[in-house]
Amino acid sequence: MSATVFSSLKLHPSLIENLKSLDYTEMTPIQALSLPDILEGKDVIAQGKTGSGKTAAFGLGLLNRLDVERFRIQALVLCPTRELADQVAKEVRKLARSIHNIKVLTLCGGMPFGPQAGSLEHGAHIIIGTPGRIEDHLKRGTLKFNHVHTLVLDEADRMLEMGFQDTIETIIEQTPEHRQTMLFSATFPKQIKKISNSIMQNPVMVKAPSLHDNSIIKQHFYTTSDPYRLTALRLLLQHYRSESTVIFCNTKRDTQQVADALLQNGYSALALHGDLEQRDRDKTLVRFANKSISVLVATDVAARGLDINAIDMVINYHIANDPEVHLHRIGRTGRAGSTGVACSLYSEAEAHRVALLDGDIDPINDTEELPPLSLLDNPPVVPMMSTILIDGGKKQKLRPGDILGALTGENGIEGKQVGKIHIFDNWAYVAVALDAVRPALRKLGGGKLKGRTFRSRQVRD
Repeated sequence: MSATVFSSLKLHPSLIENLKSLDYTEMTPIQALSLPDILEGKDVIAQGKTGSGKTAAFGLGLLNRLDVERFRIQALVLCPTRELADQVAKEVRKLARSIHNIKVLTLCGGMPFGPQAGSLEHGAHIIIGTPGRIEDHLKRGTLKFNHVHTLVLDEADRMLEMGFQDTIETIIEQTPEHRQTMLFSATFPKQIKKISNSIMQNPVMVKAPSLHDNSIIKQHFYTTSDPYRLTALRLLLQHYRSESTVIFCNTKRDTQQVADALLQNGYSALALHGDLEQRDRDKTLVRFANKSISVLVATDVAARGLDINAIDMVINYHIANDPEVHLHRIGRTGRAGSTGVACSLYSEAEAHRVALLDGDIDPINDTEELPPLSLLDNPPVVPMMSTILIDGGKKQKLRPGDILGALTGENGIEGKQVGKIHIFDNWAYVAVALDAVRPALRKLGGGKLKGRTFRSRQVRD
């Protein structure tokens, strides 16, 4: 029997029969890699993209272990948004069609609290919800996890990106120590490793193969002269049209001048260097991380704290003074299993530095022609997100769940239109899709956060 068919697993016969009725026969790679360990009750970290079949993987695991006769909450699934929670609940109910009298309850922000509390009074087997609303129910005593034996963090990287780490840790503290924990994530940033170390026992790690399994950084070298260096830079931006580009300069002065020149030419660009006030530095990093600006111009020193996985391209405006610094710069792209592009501009006076760079290519002989000047007739890349500043933060007890719930509540915007949420002591930033800025501002202005009205405004260059 093939090891990739569902019937090869130690699943309850009724689940196998239901899978057949759904035409689920062959497992996806992430299911084949994770389900044997999940069904043995092991803690599992699974890395796979959306659409890889992860919901069926953890769904079958928690259903196989469920005792429907015990009308208690036995499994908890945390999701970043209401849309994903609804989608997961729908899939779990479909997988559970052969189990009679099973109750799956979704608890998400943006929905009335009272009816949810009423449903909880009647009990449930599986809870699927967003961190903010789950924490609210725990604090109000309408939800208890004493009997939870299975915990799932779905799209864990997205939940951490949105700022839910403290909330997740608070929720996990309310679950039994001896439980099975499954963590599903498209990427594996440092925060994931940190949180998995604290909440999991000897987890098994699996990764679904993808088209971009190996990180590849393609280097390109271009000659220019100082009077035309900015034009050359713009040609590269126009040619590659990346969503996120970091441009490295050797001095603070060059960094600011390049950023200002790009802004004047219609690019979405900001500078990052040591002369910035801390709040301006934070705001710049937030806006680049949440895709509200597409170009970050930085010095090497200022970029040391830059821990952003999804950087499409790096451009060296000047060649680094040290080969190790060059490698560190270009290593900013091509992370998290994706490909990256690194472009370097150099003049005749910098040729000796280029010759010293380590690598498998000969940069002098492999120097390419710059893209055609006609590209400058095209408009620059416009970011798909914009940032909203809220005049309230940690000291006002604001949490990511409060902001997400306020935005996606009745007549609000969709969860998929909300990007990263960053909360500081006295202010918060939330990224929203460009076409959702006005309704988001209306929703925040007309509603309340923590029973209060906070001022909010769009952050502009």
